[in-house]
Amino acid sequence: MRVRDKHRQARQIRGRHLRLLVLSLTTLIAISLLSRLPAWSLLELRSFDYLSTVDDPRPPPGGPVIVAIDEPSLADINAQWPWPRGLHADLISQLRAAGARVIGLDIIMAEPSNPDNDAAITRAVGPDVVLAGDETLIETPQASQLIRATPLPQLTDAGAVTGIASIDLSGDGIFRRIPGYEDGFAAMLAKASGVAPEALPAGRLIQSFGPARSYPTVSYYQALDPKNLLPPDYFKDRVVLVGLSLQNAPAIDKGGVDAFATPYTVHTGKLVSGVEIQATIYDNIRRDLSIAEARLPTVAACILISVLLAAATVWRSTGWLTVVNSAAALLAFAAVSAACIRLAHVFVSPLGPTVAYISVVFGQAAFDFAEERRNKRQITRAFAQYISPDLVKRLSSDPTQLKLGGERRTLSVLFSDVRGFTTIAETLKDDPEQLTGLINRLLTPLSDVVMDHGGTIDKYMGDCIMAFWNAPLDDPDHALHAVRASLAMQAAISRLNGQLEREAAALGSKPHVLKMGVGINTGECIVGNMGSTRRFDYSCLGDSVNLASRLEGASKNYGVALLLGEETARLVADTYIIVELDRIIVKGRTVPSPVFTVVHKADAKALAAHQAFIDAKYAGTLAPSDVIFEKLAGDIPELAAYYAIVQDALVSDGGE
Repeated sequence: MRVRDKHRQARQIRGRHLRLLVLSLTTLIAISLLSRLPAWSLLELRSFDYLSTVDDPRPPPGGPVIVAIDEPSLADINAQWPWPRGLHADLISQLRAAGARVIGLDIIMAEPSNPDNDAAITRAVGPDVVLAGDETLIETPQASQLIRATPLPQLTDAGAVTGIASIDLSGDGIFRRIPGYEDGFAAMLAKASGVAPEALPAGRLIQSFGPARSYPTVSYYQALDPKNLLPPDYFKDRVVLVGLSLQNAPAIDKGGVDAFATPYTVHTGKLVSGVEIQATIYDNIRRDLSIAEARLPTVAACILISVLLAAATVWRSTGWLTVVNSAAALLAFAAVSAACIRLAHVFVSPLGPTVAYISVVFGQAAFDFAEERRNKRQITRAFAQYISPDLVKRLSSDPTQLKLGGERRTLSVLFSDVRGFTTIAETLKDDPEQLTGLINRLLTPLSDVVMDHGGTIDKYMGDCIMAFWNAPLDDPDHALHAVRASLAMQAAISRLNGQLEREAAALGSKPHVLKMGVGINTGECIVGNMGSTRRFDYSCLGDSVNLASRLEGASKNYGVALLLGEETARLVADTYIIVELDRIIVKGRTVPSPVFTVVHKADAKALAAHQAFIDAKYAGTLAPSDVIFEKLAGDIPELAAYYAIVQDALVSDGGE
């Protein structure tokens, strides 16, 4: 039996591992296909937003200073926007005088304005001034047209540098990448300040430095008079960027003038001004902080490792520990990705490994759950025929309480048999339908009683029922429950006899009176699935089982409906009135076994007299003429038939 169980278990494990392998391969293929979708790329970028800002990085030291065209400046200058270019010329002069190394004006001056103002700004600019340009792609059904707006030629002739301030947004409208312009605004700032790298990291992911107003920022009107309104040397040897920057960053759902969503927007819901974005690009270029995206082989290797790790997690089984391990693994994926961003400036998306891990782990968990449900249904179907629904529910919720294949347990075993049923069957031999109906009417209430008292029905043998307690589930009061069931079975027989009597009276026939004998014994047995490889039953075997069967057969010899073995009697003695009847040697045993029964009414004096009667019986000092027979029959009416049988036996043996 154990060898077959091992083979069956090995097959189940091999099948489970095969499903896990198929699931892992399916996951790899599915992720390969999903990664080609635009939505997948956006999800990866959204994970980048969180991971690149989770530690809230701030602008590196020595970075740009922002001169903001903000609400206070608009109020102080009190001029209609756009402001006269002569005012910008004054600002350039003040900043240069204050020691600014490079000045960037994120203001497009592509068209002429007032001649005097244009002349003023032309005189003010030089090689240390970067002016913004713009590039726009206009697409129509007929053609695509690229339009570039650059500063006035007279400004570039005066030495001003042109930098394209246009930026590229991802599909979800968030700025994340360094623009691909060799003459980009931030790139030209870096070149003018002498910190330009050998190659522009175009297309690489940007490292954001905080939400709006994270860079050192002063108002435009303050920069016009730095000596009086700002600390000394505030602009000395600094790169200064001038542009629109609303002091209260606009909300993303309201939009804004020259303001865009950045990775920090996922935390704040606020837009960041264009001039701060240019400062961020500049710092990414000068400090080489931009982030490369991992190549396809690296991503594929990470996903493969994730699948292997997931398979190892659920290789043996799934359970609550699987959830803990999964949570730890997903946190580890995110942590490794964040560490790669911060330490190696490489973004390895955790999305693929995370989805792969979850798919394998929870896919296998779903398989295991379905298998467990199937096993529970099998257990329910198998045992619902033998044990009570409550026990079936307990087994279904905790199958570990059921040990198949045979185990040694102490059981209380019950055998019941209807007296004289062979005669009844002979009477109804010409009416098999009525006989079958009578058996069903008999066995149904008796079976219900057994299961209602937590018993397991082993088998039916004609009109006989074999049942036991304390298996497959533990039942500390198994003997008590067995005795209670036997008494309830007697009551059920009485009710059935009443029904049969009424039915017979209605038909004018003689009723079939049913009488039942029960034997119960408690002892050690072997219980489990027994039978052949093609058919087996959950049953019990052992000497204690044989004795229970013999007790049922011997009960008619003592004129009682119930005979108990010694251990059963001991276990229920605190609940019922137990009286000893005899010591017998049943077939197959050589040692005398005391037998007992239950009486419902008997006082202490009567019980003492009965015990004296039993002692005299064992000693052989009883005589048929003893008055004790009549007296005990009156004191304990339930045993009157028993006393008469003992008295008749003495007469037959040659007594008085």
